[in-house]
Amino acid sequence: MADLNLRVSPRTVQQGTVDKIRLAIFSGLFKPGSRLVESQLCTQLGVSRPSLREALRSLEAERLIEIVPNKGPSVPALSWQQAMAIYEVRELLEVEAAGRCAARITEAEVQALEASLLAFEAAASSKDGMAQVTTAADFYAIILANCGNPVLEEVHRGLLARVSFFRGRSMSLEGRAWNSLLEMREIFEAIAARDAKAARKAAKKHVLRAKAAAKIAMDSNI
Repeated sequence: MADLNLRVSPRTVQQGTVDKIRLAIFSGLFKPGSRLVESQLCTQLGVSRPSLREALRSLEAERLIEIVPNKGPSVPALSWQQAMAIYEVRELLEVEAAGRCAARITEAEVQALEASLLAFEAAASSKDGMAQVTTAADFYAIILANCGNPVLEEVHRGLLARVSFFRGRSMSLEGRAWNSLLEMREIFEAIAARDAKAARKAAKKHVLRAKAAAKIAMDSNI
């Protein structure tokens, strides 16, 4: 990841800066516990310090970084207890969303869900870690958008950055992306069959296995 190009187009400076730093955190270029030096980031990204600070505030709101007075920004070193709390909430939200989605989703949205699953399969086959994270997020975004509860979707969106961070850690394990694909396919098949009970069961299995993989990755400092 050392050759990751962080420069952004002037046309989309603020959002581009947020996206690039988020990408660097998800990819492991900026590791948990590392300090972010503003002068270095400005040079790497090719942006002004005011633009950088606006981006850092956005990332702080996502809880991907923390800004400590007199010390500056850094990537927090999340504990397993914090990770476990996120996975517990993720289980509550995603299991319910999958079941509700199975009862409500339209045929057109089933096709969109299948397309997102195929995109994840391509990412898993290519071993593109960032594509795996983004396509998995797209898969769940469709499920949440069709669960019939906009508040549930909104709460999950607030966790998305941290979910994606841990997803990147767990996907770094050999074979985890392929196992995720098999689990996500079970979820898709249950939803396509309009089987809410099976969708909940498959979604729960997926989250629990993802949590176990993240624990191994964190313990191994991957």
